[in-house]
Amino acid sequence: MQILLEIVYYLATVLTWIIVIQAVLSWLVAFNIINTTNEFMRSVLYALDRITAPIYAPIRRIMPDLGALDLSPLVVLLILYIIRNIIIPNLMMSLA
Repeated sequence: MQILLEIVYYLATVLTWIIVIQAVLSWLVAFNIINTTNEFMRSVLYALDRITAPIYAPIRRIMPDLGALDLSPLVVLLILYIIRNIIIPNLMMSLA
């Protein structure tokens, strides 16, 4: 059971980094620092979107529309923080 919790912990860590990288890249695209006509960058952005879109979708349905401001990555990061730093350590302590 402890190995399963460690796997969930590491997957949450990887997902956190994916969300942060996607946010930074989207800001760079918005400020025209990264050109989306570059095939490599377009494929990276597409892959990140394919990974995160199923995670953001339920949160976007619940949250009100704020126009161009999308808070779903922030909500997902908060949930991942709670899972990684509160739930998993408490479960590990109870198993020890």
